[in-house]
Amino acid sequence: MAAGTRESPRLTSAAGASGDEGEYVKPFTPEKAKDIIMSLQQPAVFCNMVSDWPARHWTAEHLSEVLSGKRIRFRMGMKSTDTVPQFETTCSYVEATLEEFLTWNCDQPNNFGPFRDYDHSKFWAYADYKYFVNLFEDNSDIFQDVLWSDFGFPGRNGQESTLWIGSLGAHTPCHLDTYGCNLVFQVQGRKRWHLFPPEDTPFLYPTRIPYEESSVFSKVNVVSPDLKHFPQFRKARRHTVTLSPRQVLFVPRHWWHYVESIDPVTVSINSWIELEEDHLARVEEGITRMVVCALKMSEDPHNTRAWLNPTEVEATSHEVNCHYLNGALSAFFNHDRTPKAAEIQALKINGENVETKGLHMFSHMEVGQTHSQDGSLGAGRQDAERLFGPDLFPVPPSPENPPSERGVIFENDGEELVDKDGRHFAESCCSQRPRVLSTSGNVAEGQTTLSSAPGLSQALISTDDLLDCLVNPLVTRMVAQLLIQMKSL
Repeated sequence: MAAGTRESPRLTSAAGASGDEGEYVKPFTPEKAKDIIMSLQQPAVFCNMVSDWPARHWTAEHLSEVLSGKRIRFRMGMKSTDTVPQFETTCSYVEATLEEFLTWNCDQPNNFGPFRDYDHSKFWAYADYKYFVNLFEDNSDIFQDVLWSDFGFPGRNGQESTLWIGSLGAHTPCHLDTYGCNLVFQVQGRKRWHLFPPEDTPFLYPTRIPYEESSVFSKVNVVSPDLKHFPQFRKARRHTVTLSPRQVLFVPRHWWHYVESIDPVTVSINSWIELEEDHLARVEEGITRMVVCALKMSEDPHNTRAWLNPTEVEATSHEVNCHYLNGALSAFFNHDRTPKAAEIQALKINGENVETKGLHMFSHMEVGQTHSQDGSLGAGRQDAERLFGPDLFPVPPSPENPPSERGVIFENDGEELVDKDGRHFAESCCSQRPRVLSTSGNVAEGQTTLSSAPGLSQALISTDDLLDCLVNPLVTRMVAQLLIQMKSL
């Protein structure tokens, strides 16, 4: 087990319960569970909340019978120790039934099946992001097997959920979700979660390539990091937990996460919960989509698969992206829960703080975020933390500088790009430092040549390098603020 990984406690029988039989009192009422979710700003695991959910029986074997030969897409990845993340754009894909997946996963002969070209000892398979409304389109009654109403969200069930089925080693690259918070119900097998707080974003080297709406990826393979190229990652504060069946993980807004299957078969169900902050996030996403599509389509309009995540159907036109951005701005101004004038004023004040404090202060950009830098807690979070115990436990931080789980950590042999206060954001978000050219093409006078700066890459700036800066989460937040202020005048 990885250093610092917390094993989940065993489920305890609640009053009146006996295994799966009989009624029992859940440790939290729906109202209390929602209060915890809306106030707690660190990942936590709920226990004893789903023991009566019909979906607790949704093993891969059971689902193969329910889906009755339906073919679904599996992402195929390599079981390797490479320090480069396996983004979805680099994986292969297979259309197969769950029965065929289980046959392959058990190392049974499958010479003529869809997995025939994938040695089980070298590959993993992942059926991820399977929306219930598409997967069970002919059996909508099954939506009622998932009861998110127990967590304080009446009417939310499988219709607002996604299904994830994977083999040993299947994983998602480290990323953060720009919209909402996340509830994850572990059904079968165990998954190990590596999480990092939002304020550590500069240390995760964020990128929007590959592009997927609402996902900001990290350039770092967090389980086998290359600290020579990403030296600031050593400052990131990792939190780890092993999620077991019948437990529900709460992932707060903008927490980075890398998720890996550590059992032969894993099944998970999740739902993203909408938040007030999503109105601003959609404006930022509109800006990001417009810039990414414009530059990447100009670079190579016939090779969208190289930069567009497979979850995105196609690259959208500039006209469509303009419409999306204007719609997001309209929704921001029209939503009725927060007075527009007060929200705009908060943005103005926040923007002034950014100008005063500097680009490195990423956490100041979180509009409405109550987590303070000195670790103080608001009343709501204090109430939630008092409830920690056998039915709710926090995801703990790992020891400092944990060893790599799968390979050698490449140490930095040069100077750090960011000082201990987190400054020099522009240098931390771009791992390459190119030479500066004059209009004549020569190295500009007064600039240090790369040959005199050991350890720095001599690669020229690429479109992706520029995008890493232009659509960095901090930059798009600032641009969104400027747009909102301009339109509010």
